[in-house]
This record gives sequence, structure tokens and C-alpha cells, in this order.
Amino acid sequence: MILIILQRFGFLFRQRGGFFMVISKNTYGVSYVMHPKVINPELINQLGGSSLNRKKTASRQKIEDTENIEEETQAEATTPKLRSMSARTRSKIRNKLLSFARINKNLTFVTLTFVNQVADRTAIKVLRTFLDNAKKRLTDFEYLWVAERQTKNEVFKDNIHFHLVTNRFWKIDKWWPYWLDTQKKFGIVPRDENFKPGSAFNVRKIETANIKKLTTYLTKYVTKNTSEFDCQVWNCSKKISRLYTCFYTGISFINGIERLNETKQLGGELKIIPKEFCNVCVFPLNRITTNFYNKIDDENRIVWKEQNEKHDGK
Repeated sequence: MILIILQRFGFLFRQRGGFFMVISKNTYGVSYVMHPKVINPELINQLGGSSLNRKKTASRQKIEDTENIEEETQAEATTPKLRSMSARTRSKIRNKLLSFARINKNLTFVTLTFVNQVADRTAIKVLRTFLDNAKKRLTDFEYLWVAERQTKNEVFKDNIHFHLVTNRFWKIDKWWPYWLDTQKKFGIVPRDENFKPGSAFNVRKIETANIKKLTTYLTKYVTKNTSEFDCQVWNCSKKISRLYTCFYTGISFINGIERLNETKQLGGELKIIPKEFCNVCVFPLNRITTNFYNKIDDENRIVWKEQNEKHDGK
């Protein structure tokens, strides 16, 4: 029996006849040094976080789709259960957006608000109608959206609105009236029928080159949400769901981060947070540390190109 103690990470491991392979799951600015009991060593050098990782047979998928339909029908017939974003969901959204931003230089941040009070489920129907039309009219249109409450709106207190990150340029004079017209089709009209609020469709350009500013921006406007909703709280297009957000290594990744820390090149503090089955290593994202994630970028560019080729081939 060999006793192995990794003092740096506070793990106490035992294995008969050999050494444990320490595995680190690495995503943007956060690495998880995993206990061998909870991770498969075959994951080393693999990427994760993509919907492509989910392998399901067609028959099983059909069964699950049927079950989902039945569950949704039953849910609508009972008292609705409010949904909110867990910390894990917020982390997933952040990582998807970072993967999206790192291979797309021109992104826009769109805020869609309503001209009157609206129920959550009706708001989702309006949004889906709007996105379906955008997909038909905009080439290679990809998006991720999240729901948020308008806590500062005194007229329509806690009214739902949506934030979107997209890869397309929006012609305001075309899409702003369409957003208002889509609301009108669902009976959502201003109290003054001649009033057309310009703030209902707001677009900003996202600066993707500055990774520090980008992460701050995404945290402030997209992943800070703790509200509850009677509807889905976020979603993204298929191509974004297929982007990878993490990869698995041995202890070498953390060693590289520690060397930067020791030579004062990390650009901030390295925090090691002990958990039951892993230790969480948190460090700043900047121009130096983002180079550690080039492997994710390279694979995501391949995935993105393949999806474009499939679309063009249809």
C-alpha cells in the first residue's frame, strides 16, 4: 500500500500498487483538481462542455422527447414551478459566451424590453417568434439569451426582459419596428397607441479583444441574474451549444499557473478553495492566461466551420 499526499491541494490519496493520476478540469479562469474517485482518467487530453459530448441513440432520444412533452403538459396543468439560475447555470452561460467570443470578433449585445406588462410565458412566445424570423432573414445567425427582471422600472415593476449576445449586425430601423410589431401580435401594446419607445430595442457592440473587460461585462449584464421566472431562463442556438468550454489535463496545467504566480506574471491572485472531492483553483483571465485555452479555441473553430459547411450543403 502506497500513501500519496498532495500537500499543495490538501488531498490524501491511497492506491494499491501504484500512483494516482491527478486530473484537472480547466475552464476559463477556473480549474478543478479532481479526486480520482469522481473522474475517469481516460478524460485526460479530452475536451468537454459541448453538446457533442452527449451521445444518445435515436430511440432513446425519441423516448426522452416524448417524456419531455408529457412533463411539460402535466406541468402546465398544475401550479407552475418558478425557475431561476443556479450558480452552475450562470457558470455554464459565462463559459459558453467566452468560447463564442473567442472565435467571433464581432458580437453585439441586444436588450429587448416590452412596451407593457407581460406574463413570463407570453414573453417567451414573443421572443421565440422574433428569433425564428431573425434566423430566416440573417445569414449564420447565432445567439444566446437570458431573461432578467426590470427591477428599476417603476411603471412595470419586475417586468421580464431579455438580453441577447449575437454575432450579427442589427439595422435598428428594420428590427426595432419588427420587435414592436411582434409584441402587438400577442396583444402587448403601449397604453398610448402612438408611443414607440426607442429603448425597447437596444444594441451595443461587444469588445471581444479585451478579455478582462469582456468577462466583467458578461458578469454584469448576463450572469448576475438571481430572479425567478415562470418560464425558461436562458437558451442558445445549436452552434453555440456545440462549442467546447473546458479540457482535461494532468497536474501540468496548474503547475503552469503556479509558475506564473511565483514569477508575479499571473496578473492577480491565485486562490485555492478546498472542496470535498476537488480543489477549485481560481485565477485572473488576461492576455497571458488566456493563452492556456488556445486548445479550446482551435477545436471550436473546427466545430464552427463544420457546422457552416453542413448548413451550406443543405
